[in-house]
Amino acid sequence: MKLDEALELAFPKLEVKRSTEFLSKEQKARVKKLAGSPVVSGIIYPYEATKKDPKTGEEVLVGTAYFETHRVRSMRETMMFVVSPEGEIVRAEVLAFYEPTDYMPNKRFYAQFKGQMLDDDLRVNRGIKTITGCTLSVNASTKAARRILAIHKVLGEPEPSPEEGDAKGSKE
Repeated sequence: MKLDEALELAFPKLEVKRSTEFLSKEQKARVKKLAGSPVVSGIIYPYEATKKDPKTGEEVLVGTAYFETHRVRSMRETMMFVVSPEGEIVRAEVLAFYEPTDYMPNKRFYAQFKGQMLDDDLRVNRGIKTITGCTLSVNASTKAARRILAIHKVLGEPEPSPEEGDAKGSKE
């Protein structure tokens, strides 16, 4: 599936805007702490879908799509996660899977991500059931979901002011 097709599937007939976010060293560390694994890239491209509120006429955020390419075993997988404004996974889709197809979990596995939030239930053998023969794929997808939710959370947090964090030029 191509990126445009995935976005149309996730946000039919909605306006989608792509932005570019650069994670700071502190944000990367926070994502790693929240997700339990480091970010794949410090450059994030969120795709925000909005619609007009019929009462106020204001643009309202419907959801944000994130794309991540990560290693499964020796090859890569690209996934799209759609996250609600409340920080809940709305949709998880595999766009590219370069491992042998025998190692790819079925659609029922990916459906488990719907409704998941960044908590202890979003782990294999807790809120995510594993599939025999697809252990590495299951683990990679679950870690990706945790990273995306952590990134979504961190991007929504205000940046600390110099008084709260280290001032420029201070030594650690």
